[in-house]
Amino acid sequence: MLTFTALPAFNDNYIWLIQQASSQRCAVVDPGDAQPVLTWLAEHPQWHLSDILITHHHKDHVGGVTVLKEATQARVTGPARESIPSLDVPVDEGSRIDLLGHTVQVFAVPGHTLGHVVYFCPTGLTQPWLLSGDTLFAGGCGRIFEGTAEQMYTSLQRLAALPEDTLVYCTHEYTLSNLRFAQAVEPNNADIAQRLDEVRELRDSQQITLPSTIALEQRTNPFLRCDSMPLIQAAERKAGVPLPESHAVFAALRSWKDTF
Repeated sequence: MLTFTALPAFNDNYIWLIQQASSQRCAVVDPGDAQPVLTWLAEHPQWHLSDILITHHHKDHVGGVTVLKEATQARVTGPARESIPSLDVPVDEGSRIDLLGHTVQVFAVPGHTLGHVVYFCPTGLTQPWLLSGDTLFAGGCGRIFEGTAEQMYTSLQRLAALPEDTLVYCTHEYTLSNLRFAQAVEPNNADIAQRLDEVRELRDSQQITLPSTIALEQRTNPFLRCDSMPLIQAAERKAGVPLPESHAVFAALRSWKDTF
């Protein structure tokens, strides 16, 4: 059995700490800052950091890798098509890794960056889990910095097709702002309204809003439902032109969100 703990970093990042109690080994995901991890390890000296997983090359995801590698000799796994510091195991589409005794699949999901990968495990908790990096967020998705809107939409559709009970562990606390946008796009969606109320309550008490699930994202994340008529109509009103393809609807929504 694995357990997940969010270590806050910077203003809104989460470094996910994954623990395996039977071996007292742990892994961290996208440590943009080494200090939260080093502090946790110092407070829990019985635990050994064996793995560091990286989803993409942005500084707030890799800034602490070298320090942690030097301090713990942890194995660094990350995207083969990006420059990742201290990388030991380059992975890409179709790769499989052993993480704390569980087989984890790697998907290439270009869009946010060209080499972005995510990690999916069909087992390991009571349900499947996904480390989605900056591709799929709770209620939203990452900005498109290097790829195209069509690439990002294709990547998101692939993740949306995972089992509905898949737990989604993304790397930023963006849920509240994402759902405010979702409600502006689709004001009559009761699922969005309910989720927004729940998230406001959590954030008012400084609680984390993660993980999400694929089922919840399918109901409330506008970027996963670009073939839905209310979303098509909202995107076309904003763009001022017909949008005959789903990836064009996605592009219009993403552009809208960029300035929301």
